[in-house]
This record gives sequence, structure tokens and C-alpha cells, in this order.
Amino acid sequence: MLIKQRTIGKEVSMSGIGIHTGHECKMTFKPAPENYGLRFIRTDLGGNPEIPAVVDHVIDISRGTTLGIGEAKVYTVEHVLAAAYGLQIDNLMIELDGIEPPIGDGSSLPYVERLLSAGFVEQDAPKDYLIIDQTVTYHEEERGVDIVALPLDNYRITVMVDYQNPALGSQHSGLFDLEKEFVSEFAPARTFCFLSEVEMLANQGLIKGGDLENAVVIVDKELEVDELDKLGEKLGIDEKFVLGDTGILNNKSFRFKNEPVRHKLLDLIGDLALIGVPIKAQILAARPGHKANVEFARMVRKMYQQKKLVKKYQHANKEGVVFDINAIRKILPHRYPFLLVDRIIHMELDKKIVGQKCVSINEPFFDGHFPGNPIMPGVLLIESMAQTGGLLMLNSLQSPEDKNALFMQINNAKFRKPVTPGDVLRIEVEMKEMRKKFVMMRGEIFVDGALVAEADFTAAIVDRVKND
Repeated sequence: MLIKQRTIGKEVSMSGIGIHTGHECKMTFKPAPENYGLRFIRTDLGGNPEIPAVVDHVIDISRGTTLGIGEAKVYTVEHVLAAAYGLQIDNLMIELDGIEPPIGDGSSLPYVERLLSAGFVEQDAPKDYLIIDQTVTYHEEERGVDIVALPLDNYRITVMVDYQNPALGSQHSGLFDLEKEFVSEFAPARTFCFLSEVEMLANQGLIKGGDLENAVVIVDKELEVDELDKLGEKLGIDEKFVLGDTGILNNKSFRFKNEPVRHKLLDLIGDLALIGVPIKAQILAARPGHKANVEFARMVRKMYQQKKLVKKYQHANKEGVVFDINAIRKILPHRYPFLLVDRIIHMELDKKIVGQKCVSINEPFFDGHFPGNPIMPGVLLIESMAQTGGLLMLNSLQSPEDKNALFMQINNAKFRKPVTPGDVLRIEVEMKEMRKKFVMMRGEIFVDGALVAEADFTAAIVDRVKND
């Protein structure tokens, strides 16, 4: 795999209709600077709005992946993204004068050919690989979907599909070498659908630009000649439909014996490009689709964002520690005697965080609470939960070191057992709701596995006053 980032050498364009909208569109690929990423640019809209190709901007997954920010949208981005990712392009401007890229022949090959014709330029910045160092699992019970990422110092994908349909059956395929296999073995795989789905898709306002030149239609039901004619008229396709005897409408042929599963693998590459960085992992997927792909990409992107944050604040690698006290002091404004969390041992961005506080007899509050019977004040237990929760907001704030979280409300506070010198607090905080100006959390504190305190609290997010 490449070490340095790359872009293309010159701009190249192509035009055509979108498969779902049927709208004409000209798409232009342009070179982009280091660390720019992949971005779609709507040149037909005022201000030429840009949409970074990251999963945060996915707004729809109806038979394709749609990105959007405000009024700017781009439909069916997965084939374009697969082309860029498959060619290991890190930085690329993708300009469109319409809402959907031209579909070409229904595969990624037309985009690949144009990008190859533009040539590549190696850039000075290193690639920002996300190295998967733990198993990541997605499971969707209803449709039997499973996607797993395993640690691997490379990039491999294996996909299995089983449509429980004699017209297609079970298929599997795997990509093991991106540089050697992508262009010839997977980029040409075309999109497909079943004949039984065509009318439903048309009724949903989709496939307005679909025809037998940009999609493979698999025959999974018998239709009379007049029914086929009406279907063709409904889609506005002049070519007369024939069931034929190859299992594909109009006796079209597959480019590969297992072309459908290869296209599913191609879609998966494109959707996983929405993680926003190249990854090193082995991906195993059973019955993937855009919904599952996007949800899995969200999980992996969260992992990337957390690793990036930890790297920013935690410079010493310590087993079992996410943030040590030195990292915490860089993030929180609190200082002695009011810094009440010593380390973070677990974190799931925007979900849950676990901290520790070692309670010592040297804590200053024990002199007065209570003489001869030292007990940690309940209000300080709540404060320790709030400080731990403050670290959970890292990903939600542009500059967390410039913000403070101030209590607005405390509810359902209970103190079940006294905390005394020598106790080690395990502070668990879950995010309940996060908005621009405030956050709602649920906190619990355990000592030796026993619950000692709990509370729900709301905090306002305000700018931190700088000391001159």
C-alpha cells in the first residue's frame, strides 16, 4: 500500500444521466491539495457548496448513498467513491453541475478510466491510515447482515451474498490486492436488480435514468409479453423487453460469472470510503447493503476520531489508559484541589466514558468532612461525574480546551454508600442528549463493584474565560 498521499495530474470530465434522477450532469475531477480529502462540489448552486465525502453527511440510503449539507445534495456517490478509493486517491475535487453523477455503464470503470487518464501526482504528506487493531462487528438481525473488520496490515475485502433466489443463488468474492485486482476484477462490475423489483423502483421515483445499458436485470419472475411492454413504456425505454433464456433480461450476459457479488463488493468499497481515511484491515461481509455499509462506516469513523483525539492529548502510550492525569489537565480547566478524576480507562465517543479517582486521606476536604470520620462529600461525587462527562464531549466541540461545562440541573441524585479514604472510584457516564448549547448525561460511581452514587445532570456549554 502507498505511503504518501496522491491526487490526479490534471482535470478530466465526463457527462451523462443519473440512474435514479435521470438528470443530465457533467462531472469534473480536479487535483486537490494535501489533506483535502474527497469532496463533491455543486457548481450549479450559489456559492459552489462543498460536501466532504464522510459518513457524517449521509442523508439517505434508498438504493444508493446520498450525501447532503443543507440544500446541497449529491445522489448515488458510491461508484465514484469506489473508483477514487480503489485507485488510492486521497485528495480530489469532484465538481458536478447537477444532483447525481452520470451513471456510465453502471460500474466504476468509466470513472476509473478517466482518473487513470489524468495520471497521479505523489504528494509530500503521508497517508493518514486508520489501522484497525481490534475487531469491529456490525450485525443486523432482520436481514441477516454481518460486517466485521479484523486487524491486518493491508486492505482486503471478502463478500458473500445469498438472495435465496434460484435466479442468482449464493455468491462470494474477495479482493486481496487493491493495486493488482481493483481495476480489472471489480471496477467493471455493474449494478443490478431483479425484474420483480423494477416496477416497485419506478413507482418510488427511482431508476428514471436506468436502462439495459447501465444495469443488469435478473429475471426472477415470469411476465407476459404485454406486461413486459407496459413495463418498458413506464420506464420510457425504447428497447423491447424479452425474458430470453440466459436468466438476464434481453439475454444480456454477465461480465463475470459472479458479477452481482463483485458489484456488492464495489459498493462496499465506495461506502467505506466515507470513513474519510484509508484503512488497514480485513473486511468480511455477509449480505451487505448500503444501510449496513453506512452504519458500519459510522462505527469505524468513530474509532478513527477517538484515536485522533487520544493521540492529540495522550502522548505516553499506557496499557489500559485512554487519558492519564497529564492528558486530563490539558483538556479540563480544573486544578488542585478540585480536579476529581485521575484517569480515563474506557471511552466510546458520544456514548460512554469510564474514569477513575483514587481517594486519599490527603484530600483537603477530609479535614472538615468529618473530623475523625472522613467521608467524601456527595456534591464532590457529582462533580467527579461531571468532570468525567466533560471529557466525553471532546468530539462534539471544535476546541474543547476553550469551553467549560456549567451545571444547569441535577436530578435523581442518590448516595447509597459512603466513600472513604482508600477507595478507588469507578466513574461511569453515559451521554443521553447532546445539543449545541447543553448536554444531558447519566452518571454512576462504583467502589469494588458496588454502586455508591448516581445522578442525572444537565450542563451548559460556555466559552472558557482566558487568564491573561
